[in-house]
Amino acid sequence: MVHLSSHLLKKYHGGYVVIRFALAGHKQANRPFYRIVAAFNKRARDSKYIEQLGSYDPLPNIHNEKLVGFNYDRIKYWIGCGAHPTKSVAKLLGLAGFFPLHPMTITEAERRRAQMEPTETTTTTETEEGLEEGQKQAEV
Repeated sequence: MVHLSSHLLKKYHGGYVVIRFALAGHKQANRPFYRIVAAFNKRARDSKYIEQLGSYDPLPNIHNEKLVGFNYDRIKYWIGCGAHPTKSVAKLLGLAGFFPLHPMTITEAERRRAQMEPTETTTTTETEEGLEEGQKQAEV
């Protein structure tokens, strides 16, 4: 494992960001599972990485939860060394409370909630109308 301070990394690599937090795929067919890793910037997604910092299981379990695990101490260390998260890892860290939430995450949640509300209100009004018609028929 490489332990270089951010100053050494900047001098060694000409000031470019060289370490990133990324989702590395786990090689298993039809079963997505990702490792959250610290890797060099120019490496492929599933190639060698420096250190595993957590895991992410996007398929919901029996309680309808998507499981994420982080090693916050090591994430703090790598951020101190100058590492930057990819968009997907930054979103997961924001949802976990490590970073502030990105505004688009909130906007997407509001849009999904707005799409769900009209469908729920239409089903409740349809059932109420059906009950009213049934009561009218019973009265006659």
